[in-house]
Amino acid sequence: MINVIEIIYLFILVVCSVAAVRMKDLLSATVVLGAYSLIMAIIWMDLNAVDVAFTEASVGAGITTVLIIAALSRTKRGESVPDVGEQRRTRKARRFKKFVLFIVTLCTFGVLVYGTMDLPDFGDPDAPARHHVADRYIEKAHEEVNVENFVTAVLASYRGYDTLGETTVIFTAGLAIMVLLRREKS
Repeated sequence: MINVIEIIYLFILVVCSVAAVRMKDLLSATVVLGAYSLIMAIIWMDLNAVDVAFTEASVGAGITTVLIIAALSRTKRGESVPDVGEQRRTRKARRFKKFVLFIVTLCTFGVLVYGTMDLPDFGDPDAPARHHVADRYIEKAHEEVNVENFVTAVLASYRGYDTLGETTVIFTAGLAIMVLLRREKS
């Protein structure tokens, strides 16, 4: 059952999405997308996915926002407006481009909907995804990994490559920030 607070979160996400797409000022859109990422982190916390929430808050709202702002500091903040003659020439091309993109999006949506038809019902306790490895983790974690804490055993051993990947992403983003924000010597 969905709670009232979850509906409010979803409403804020929709408002942030529409606002970011409609804004002409790229810096304002970046700030709104940072707020979007923070709301997503709150939703992940509400779903008891603390590691995903932490990654979303640090990478999505923090590092990505800083990188986009750093890139914007080296470019123009707003959109450039073409002259009237160029607008007339490109109007037909833009309509055709929008039509093609709409068809591609519609086809992609159709393929995704078709792909979800064979999925088990949401929350089904007998779904294969719930019993593939979870039962094995619960039964064998202590004897195979020899760590008392179950969560530590799963994250450090069974999901070690995933944890290493997340750490690599955060480290790489930090390096990218350092490279973007470094001062050039004259």
